[in-house]
Amino acid sequence: MLSETVTVPNGEGTLIGELTVPDTVFGVAVLARSSGSSLHSPRSRALAHTLHDAATGTLVIDLLTADEAAADRAAGRRHHDVDLLTHRLTASIDWLAPQLSDLPVGLFGASTGAAAALGAAAARPGLVDTVVCPDGRPDLAGDYVLGRVHAPVLLLVGGLDTEIVRLNRETANRLRVLNRLRVIPDATHLFEEPGALDEVASVAARWFAGMGQSPI
Repeated sequence: MLSETVTVPNGEGTLIGELTVPDTVFGVAVLARSSGSSLHSPRSRALAHTLHDAATGTLVIDLLTADEAAADRAAGRRHHDVDLLTHRLTASIDWLAPQLSDLPVGLFGASTGAAAALGAAAARPGLVDTVVCPDGRPDLAGDYVLGRVHAPVLLLVGGLDTEIVRLNRETANRLRVLNRLRVIPDATHLFEEPGALDEVASVAARWFAGMGQSPI
């Protein structure tokens, strides 16, 4: 298995990512967050490990630098700047695609990163094969972006996170492509209940395995 720290240009600076490619691989998932802690997050590492076991490579990347994320904890502006996050995720896809020898690419965007993932999929329809949005705000992408997404979309939400369930259900109805809304029973925000995150990782791995065509 190849694993390396990579520097990804975004037009205004660089982002740090961790690229891992198993010996047997059929696609790569970009795990994008806007918290400034993805590379060291136990959640991100657990998810990446599950995907690796399912022969899916990963690019784990923070869409905000550590300094930006630290400054953002007070104001929260960049974390909610969907246009900025979309631009940086799109730049990450542009950097990654030439290195993959035509392997399929999937996007995994949580929180406001869900809207960014959909925006990047709309911006790069020829490069993005599927999108997974766990516990996210895909509704923030807006109708114009949602109407331009051509890749299959999987939405994952906790059953007890009722407002996010509602927003994700509305988003599913607004998408014009194959999509699935999977509700994890008895789970709340961030899937912190025992076994909930494992189920999210397992469902996402099966979805990425078929790049949107696998049953869940």
